[in-house]
Amino acid sequence: MIENIKTDIIKILKSINVSFSIGDVNVSVLTNNKFGDLTTNVAFIIGKKNKRNPYELANKIVALFNNENIKKIEIVKPGFINFFINKQSIFLIIKKIIKYGKKYGSDKKKNEKINIEFVSANPTGEIHIGHARGAAYGDVLSRVLSFSGYDVTREYYVNDAGNQIKKLGESVYYRYLEFFNKKKATLELEYKGKDIIEVARKIKRHYNDEALNKKIDFFSKFAIKEELKNIFDILSKFNVKKFDVVTHETDICKNAKIESVLNFLKSNNYIYEKDGAKFIKTALFLDDKDRVVIKKDGLFTYFFPDIIYHYNKIERGYDKLIDVLGADHHGYINRLKSALMMRGFDEKKLIVKIIQIVRFIKDKKEYKMSKRTGEMVSLKELSDEISMNSIRYFLISKNNNTHVDFDYSLARKNDNNNPVHYILYAYVRLHSVLKMAQEKKIRKNYEGNLLTTAEEKEIVKFLYDFPNIIKTVSKNYEVHLIANYVFSLAKLIHSYYNKYRIVDEKNKSLSSSRLGLIAAIKIVLENALDILGIKTVTQM
Repeated sequence: MIENIKTDIIKILKSINVSFSIGDVNVSVLTNNKFGDLTTNVAFIIGKKNKRNPYELANKIVALFNNENIKKIEIVKPGFINFFINKQSIFLIIKKIIKYGKKYGSDKKKNEKINIEFVSANPTGEIHIGHARGAAYGDVLSRVLSFSGYDVTREYYVNDAGNQIKKLGESVYYRYLEFFNKKKATLELEYKGKDIIEVARKIKRHYNDEALNKKIDFFSKFAIKEELKNIFDILSKFNVKKFDVVTHETDICKNAKIESVLNFLKSNNYIYEKDGAKFIKTALFLDDKDRVVIKKDGLFTYFFPDIIYHYNKIERGYDKLIDVLGADHHGYINRLKSALMMRGFDEKKLIVKIIQIVRFIKDKKEYKMSKRTGEMVSLKELSDEISMNSIRYFLISKNNNTHVDFDYSLARKNDNNNPVHYILYAYVRLHSVLKMAQEKKIRKNYEGNLLTTAEEKEIVKFLYDFPNIIKTVSKNYEVHLIANYVFSLAKLIHSYYNKYRIVDEKNKSLSSSRLGLIAAIKIVLENALDILGIKTVTQM
């Protein structure tokens, strides 16, 4: 219905010779039935573009509008157009949902390749709850963009070069020495987590004392391999889909690539030397100052490998790059965009989504997270006490730009106070109703011709809105909107289930229509939960 109305509006706009784009035409669901079922603000958008009065333009559109599914149209000043759908027509969505099934809400394939790099936690320790938020966000964003027809590549970037990796090797080495009473590890160790001890123990198990004379580089490489395995194992259990590409900093920063980028910067006069260090002229573009890329001692700053890495991604043919980064990377945005602009690319080619911090609250106390001290809440430890479904939902139910207080006590509750339990309980109810109807041999009717209640109409309108939610998120990347949608749909399900008898052998005709609606609701809820990476259950 929404798409039909949009198509009609587009035809009208073409006929009245106004300037517009397809994206200007939006139709959304009205929650208050008093004002109509659907609404559009197209008259405002087109009016502004064409310097025309929105109210007059709305009247022009309505005068030319002709759709048999629309019972009435009202114009609300200063230019909203509200549509009242015929009762019989509004329930047509049920058949459409059943027809498209898992594809309901999806979009046709687009000729656009998007690279999403997310998590990319340094291989110096376990994934903690802060990393998990970036993982959940990046995974859901990848899912929704794929669902919307984009060609999506998921990428993980391994920082396996630099001083921190050396310190990782040293930390493992000293822990290894402890097994032979050669040296006692001190508080000066960079990384003190339990996982570091486990890596050292594994080296002892494989090599016994043969690694005593190995160089630190050996311990670093062994640790990186083990830490990455642990990271990908826990991410898989967290229901993060497998990464398509895993890129290592050590591969990106090979001599030939370094020289190629340096030569480009020099030949275009984008690099200069000052006080023995080399600076890149990011201030010519979006940055507030120029940045050091090579220090006095000849070592790279973190920024230079990032430049090479992003050039590499563009060379692989992506139309858009999305980086999901932690809150401490906010200052990176303009300098990275500036580096891309040096190569002639539009700043909009790179989108950086910042993931704000997670405060872990347990017994009304905040726990700090640090790989170096080992005092952190790891995702692995947390998953032993709280379901991955709950962890995911709590981390994606808020806008990525806002802080999240992860309430340990609430997340592990198995009652309706926990929003994840509440949502999955709604799904279980849908499943049990359909199973009961099957046992009683009551067939589903997808026509919706006997549905009359205000609650049924409200639910159907909510189902209409699902494709709009998906399109919105595929444009603004605010994945929490899907989590909010799911929770609101669960509320409608519980309310409907508690108020009406759905399986009624004495009135099979009405039951059939209601079962058709239940089947449609179940499909939409399944599709939304799949995008969120939340696994459904059939009993609780």
